[in-house]
Amino acid sequence: MPVSNTIKIDGDDTNDSILLKAAHIIPTPNQYEALKNEFIAFIHFGPNTFTRMEWGNGMEDPKIFNLQKLNTDQWCKTMAAAQMKMVIITVKHHDGFVLWQSRYTKHGIMSTPFKNGKGDILKELSASCKKYGLKLGVYLSPADLFQIENKDGLYGNLSEYSERTIPRAVEGRPFKNKTTFKFKVDDYNEYFLNQLFELLTEYGSIDEVWFDGAHPKRKGGQTYNYMAWKQLITTLAPKAVIYGKQDIRWCGNEAGGTRDSEFNVMPYAENPQEMNSFADITGEDIASKEKLYEAKYLHYQQAETNTSIREGWFYRDDDKQKVRSVDDVFDIFERSVGGNSTFLLNIPPNRDGKFSDEDVKVLNEVGKRIQETYGKNLFEKATGSNNVLDEDLSSFEVLDSVNNEIIITIKDPIKINRIVLQEAIATHGERVEKHALDAWIDNAWKEILTATNIGYKRILRFPEVNSNKFRIRILESRFYPAISNVTAHYYKPKPPQLAITRDINGFVSIHPKRHDFGWKPHGENASENINSGIKMRYTTDGNEPTSDSEIYIEPFLLESGEVKAKAEANDEKGSLTMQLFGIVKKDWKVIGEDNSSGKHSSKYAIDENSKTYWQSGPKNDLNFISIDLGKAQNIKGFIYTPQKEHNEGMIEKGVLKSSKDGKTWQLIDEFEFGNLINDPTPRTHYFKEAITTKYIRIESKVIAGGGKTAAISEIDLLQ
Repeated sequence: MPVSNTIKIDGDDTNDSILLKAAHIIPTPNQYEALKNEFIAFIHFGPNTFTRMEWGNGMEDPKIFNLQKLNTDQWCKTMAAAQMKMVIITVKHHDGFVLWQSRYTKHGIMSTPFKNGKGDILKELSASCKKYGLKLGVYLSPADLFQIENKDGLYGNLSEYSERTIPRAVEGRPFKNKTTFKFKVDDYNEYFLNQLFELLTEYGSIDEVWFDGAHPKRKGGQTYNYMAWKQLITTLAPKAVIYGKQDIRWCGNEAGGTRDSEFNVMPYAENPQEMNSFADITGEDIASKEKLYEAKYLHYQQAETNTSIREGWFYRDDDKQKVRSVDDVFDIFERSVGGNSTFLLNIPPNRDGKFSDEDVKVLNEVGKRIQETYGKNLFEKATGSNNVLDEDLSSFEVLDSVNNEIIITIKDPIKINRIVLQEAIATHGERVEKHALDAWIDNAWKEILTATNIGYKRILRFPEVNSNKFRIRILESRFYPAISNVTAHYYKPKPPQLAITRDINGFVSIHPKRHDFGWKPHGENASENINSGIKMRYTTDGNEPTSDSEIYIEPFLLESGEVKAKAEANDEKGSLTMQLFGIVKKDWKVIGEDNSSGKHSSKYAIDENSKTYWQSGPKNDLNFISIDLGKAQNIKGFIYTPQKEHNEGMIEKGVLKSSKDGKTWQLIDEFEFGNLINDPTPRTHYFKEAITTKYIRIESKVIAGGGKTAAISEIDLLQ
């Protein structure tokens, strides 16, 4: 059977023949090159950087983007040091503000103080990418709030579809590229195509075009003519992959979560090569055999695991906006790249046009760990199948039901805790469904672990093993698997990342972190290292812990404030962990609410346990919860922790009120949190001025996703 990027399922196909077709789905050359990028960067930069908002409203004065200096060389130097291969920049986010000198709008960099309106961030980034050997991609938001809100805006203006020439000529701004297109489109699609033309012809080679599916607001029944966009992109940027469409799909979350089995052979009810729109694929089981049996088409569409190094996509500040630790980022790298997807990490530049020092520090260390771990192949002098040991992805070993294992032998025993496996997906597709790793120990094979699919790359992580002989066994496959690469590595264990928690009475505990996605740092549970000479040092004065800082021995009382902690072992320190705590809640009481939903009582909003939550009943006029703090307290802000069990109840907009008697309420402040459903992490809001009160009331105004009930996992009040 010939291989193809997309194969139709016929009416007479059996389950076996469907699996055979699935085993012959391969990535396009562009997709395969994109997979080989492995670790890439996202840049969110724009008016939100200065307004400190996650989503703008499109009505911002461009002058709010008061950029005085820009250092794209620093961006690219940092990304290259992190072992990243490409950067994708948001040249237009949902607010419609553009970062390049577009001919077709004044809502952008041309209307700001930056270089007297002559600046072009994309142009500078393109030059820096060439200097540091990085590929370049562009994020152009289909949603455009400026074009929606502006009285002469093109989005949803009910214009008729007619034949338009792309690009539209603009006096005094001719194009060097003389290619033209004829499309039957409306005003907004013409505008979008004109801007795509600029991006794809005036800034060098573009390797990825990124389309966000978010729609903060709609108007006039506006639709997108993606098939016209696709024709323009494939003509002008023949090496580019398109995200959010047929080439690359969303991983389903924005928190760095990965699936245990990330197959890239996807089932579709329609031909993906001819589809105008693509729905988000968010389930846990999206491409198992059972899902494929229901398909009308099978199609290769790889996943991109996207998350941010900071809380939120845009830079807000250095003192309150938390930054992921080295452990977190390196773990996501291993889970995503080593789980058959691409790791897309957002790094938002600050208002000085640079990456902040803490971000740079983390990225440099991540790059160092990647190089130290994966830069040396410990199977370099091994014997076995030459086709899998030569580190040439074009050579491979085809296995079958009888010859279903690969044995690798080394002259002297080696110590390893990582194995990297790759299938020959460019020629044979994804076929392995389950495999095992064995090591020869005490004159017998010992199974080290089993895992599911392999695909482009699978990184196996396990407690360190000393042996001179290893075996890969294929336990289940869709057809004869073709293994192209097997390498061995050793990750030098680091002191574990710590977690800091506090109980209802205000006693703080510090312990090795058990991570949300079930990962085992360094091949074992971090907590297993606790008796291996590790000291946990901490501070409560705002400074980073040093070797002279307090050693954690037992829980200690903290009325409010921030705890910083690091593990220390053999004169090496682990990643910094910080946790901000509000006022102790032991005397708090809920004195009012609209109502509760079943088992999710209002008491769970203030129980200092993020795994429980309050869920209101169906919304009528408003959802609210009122709290007696026990005594008057000075408060400067609050932390809202959304529940993570399901998507219902995320408070996107609301108000905080105070009272002297718990009956009559006065407004303290309004708040707004973006992107809660995709990234349900704690959100912090600071008041313009601190207040003193004994009673607090939280009222929801807008629930994310159009929900009808409010949910709060925890409310914390900051002093």
